Amino acid sequence: MSTTEVFLIAMLIIYSLPYLVWRLGRTDYWAPLVVVQIIGGIVLGPGVLGAALPGYYHFVFTPAVIQSLSGVAWWGVMLFVCIAGVELDLAQTWKHRRESSITAGLALGVPLLFGSLAALSLLSLPGWMGPRAQSWQFVLGIGMSCAVTALPILILLMEKLAMLRSPLGQRILRYASLDDVAIWGVLALILLDWERMGRQLGFLIAFGLCSMAFRALMRRIPADDRWYAALIWLALCAFGADWSGLHFMVGAFLAGAVMDAHWFDQQRLDQLRHHVLLVLMPVFFLSTGLRTNWQVGGWAVFGGAALLLLASVGGKLLGTELAGRVLGWPRAERSLIGWLLQTKALIMIIFANVLLDKQVITSETFTALLLMAVGSTMLTVPVVAPKLARLLGRTPAASAADQQGVEELALRG
Repeated sequence: MSTTEVFLIAMLIIYSLPYLVWRLGRTDYWAPLVVVQIIGGIVLGPGVLGAALPGYYHFVFTPAVIQSLSGVAWWGVMLFVCIAGVELDLAQTWKHRRESSITAGLALGVPLLFGSLAALSLLSLPGWMGPRAQSWQFVLGIGMSCAVTALPILILLMEKLAMLRSPLGQRILRYASLDDVAIWGVLALILLDWERMGRQLGFLIAFGLCSMAFRALMRRIPADDRWYAALIWLALCAFGADWSGLHFMVGAFLAGAVMDAHWFDQQRLDQLRHHVLLVLMPVFFLSTGLRTNWQVGGWAVFGGAALLLLASVGGKLLGTELAGRVLGWPRAERSLIGWLLQTKALIMIIFANVLLDKQVITSETFTALLLMAVGSTMLTVPVVAPKLARLLGRTPAASAADQQGVEELALRG
């Protein structure tokens, strides 16, 4: 078969298999489609189905096909990260800065500490730290992976729970927004290269100057033209960041972060995020699965994933518990916010992909982080839905529609 035909077979597998599992298995309560797609990428990769059926793997995932899939995945994830940057509402965060900074600081700092301690334990074993990493980069990278909240997936889950537009939902978004900024700052710190410091400093200076010109331009051009200008700006920033050694994902986030959400129609922006998830991100999930590795031993990888999951979830719950006590939240609210903020999935997987690209972590560590992200995300709705139903049941201001939506989710579980 030609490369085009094999590529289309790969695309057929990527879109059909996870969808059929999700739809026929009715997994939505425990595993939304995005989680099934991530798991599908792992299963279709070399560590599972590739090991069981090597003939299938080498026939479908030839070097030419993998290269083509990678190009689609790169652009899709750049769009996704850029949209996440656009959707940051730092103005609201600043308006409620005391509450937001205390919550985000503790919700990020405690799991970062726990994750760093877990990384130190992995550091003592061979096969976990990448060949080009220094110890501090590995420890900080793993710690941040445990601390991050996946803002785009959090939005999707809160939409599912019918709480996104509620006051509580908007508060949670403010906390997650600060964490989202922090992860990209930490990633830039990890990727600092003293040999390329001149390039990186030059990129940051050029980015700051060009951002001012770009923002002035966006205020003056028609609304429809802003979409095209945004794509050009995204490609330019991603190229500049990658050229300087900071990785194109850092550039994609910066490109979105300097854009104001009100420049775009909110409904069309929501649709764009939905379409990127529908059309492009499944290819990224498959490409991510192709990078998994179990060579240190399956049980060792699962053990590492369990350790990281414990550090991530336990740290996030303890952090929000401490924040809630300082700020005087009800006990049930502290737990609910903690479980929502521990959601990982996409942003953490993107972060881990960058660490793997830069050889800060090994494929085995990447696999453990991927399993941790899947477990974290799968826990969210089953734990949160009954908690939210009880919380809304005690809240007179809660709408009947909100209560019904959450109770239906709880009953389906």
